[in-house]
Amino acid sequence: MTHLVLGGAGFVGSHLCERLLLHGHEVICIDDLSTGSFDNIKGLCSDARFTYLQQDVCDSIEADVSVIFNLACPASPRDYQKTPTKTTKTAVMGAINCLELATKTGATVFQASTSEVYGDAKQHPQTESYWGNVNPIGIRACYDEGKRCAETLFFDYHREFGTDIRVGRIFNTYGPRMRPSDGRVVSTLITQALRGEPLTIFGDGSQTRSFCYVDDLIDAIIRIVAPGVNVGPINLGNPNEVTVLQLANMIISLTASKSQLQFQELPQDDPIARRPAIQLATDSLGGWVPAISIEDGLKKTIAYLQRELRL
Repeated sequence: MTHLVLGGAGFVGSHLCERLLLHGHEVICIDDLSTGSFDNIKGLCSDARFTYLQQDVCDSIEADVSVIFNLACPASPRDYQKTPTKTTKTAVMGAINCLELATKTGATVFQASTSEVYGDAKQHPQTESYWGNVNPIGIRACYDEGKRCAETLFFDYHREFGTDIRVGRIFNTYGPRMRPSDGRVVSTLITQALRGEPLTIFGDGSQTRSFCYVDDLIDAIIRIVAPGVNVGPINLGNPNEVTVLQLANMIISLTASKSQLQFQELPQDDPIARRPAIQLATDSLGGWVPAISIEDGLKKTIAYLQRELRL
């Protein structure tokens, strides 16, 4: 089977390309490298079953494929707030283009949605039936509302044209191939700790996140496109919740850093609590549950970022 991965040179996308090749599939990777990196997929290019195309997903896509994974969109606040209109266009026009391709070819198409569709959630933990609490004109809306609109398009194509869709709402994910400067909390705190810089804590650090190691997420994404699986939306993440302060202290301990904590004002619309309810994922994806502990995952991520930073 030929699989198309949009955003395949990104952090998650490159791991997905690698796993699909290991499963014996042919893979076409499309990425404009706006936030992805060719280094993430360079080692795959020697495989005759792998094809890389540098292209913007806002442009029409033509390919003869069986499965499409739409992971193309800036995913860190630092990235998407730099180019908010482009982010919305990527989320919406990219969804339309991959849905048009899926409808024409009969391919199964996966939408990498996000926990950000829940906004600053008033329900905890977040279940798939929760409609969310999103500021539609805030500084995060380009991403939050772009992804919400993409979900709308996926379900409308499914109802109107019978397109074979899957929608996964991805919660905080971490692991090797994160960029040191991407602005995500795990990579930022690790980079600061490795450099001996103060660790930036927004607010008092009591806000919570649930961190899923990338290998666990890829397991779920592979399973979700299997025939007969629930179309979704399905939460994909690790339900083990930690505060940002706990995360920072864990990173200081694992890196043996001398860094101190530096508290700053909480950004606008930053969610206070984030934890996925994953019973639907477990039931729908053959008993899937995340297997890698945060301590083991952080050790692997620290080792990778050490090499990247040449420390």
